[in-house]
Amino acid sequence: MAKKHRIVKGDRVKVIRGNYRDLEGTVLEVLRDKQRVRVEGVNMRKRHTRPSQQDPDGGIISFEAPIHMSNVMLLDPATEEASRVRIQVEEDGVKERIAVKSGNPIPKPQ
Repeated sequence: MAKKHRIVKGDRVKVIRGNYRDLEGTVLEVLRDKQRVRVEGVNMRKRHTRPSQQDPDGGIISFEAPIHMSNVMLLDPATEEASRVRIQVEEDGVKERIAVKSGNPIPKPQ
């Protein structure tokens, strides 16, 4: 069963563990069932492709492979520091993400 997570597509995150530690990037895709995210410029892999009708030349393509969600932290847009996140429910029922370190709200990307 997939857990709920506080990271969504378009968020700025910082890698906190692994070979790509301290790199920052934008979340390209969230794979909730596998608890993984694809981050721009992080965990780059290469795939050798055969010629096909779509790509007559074939060749080598680079792509971002997914990394586990536990290895990234959201960046607080006000301070540009990584911070844990808590959810605050306001009186009208609207949920808002709050950075634990600074107390600043983290808006959802458009």
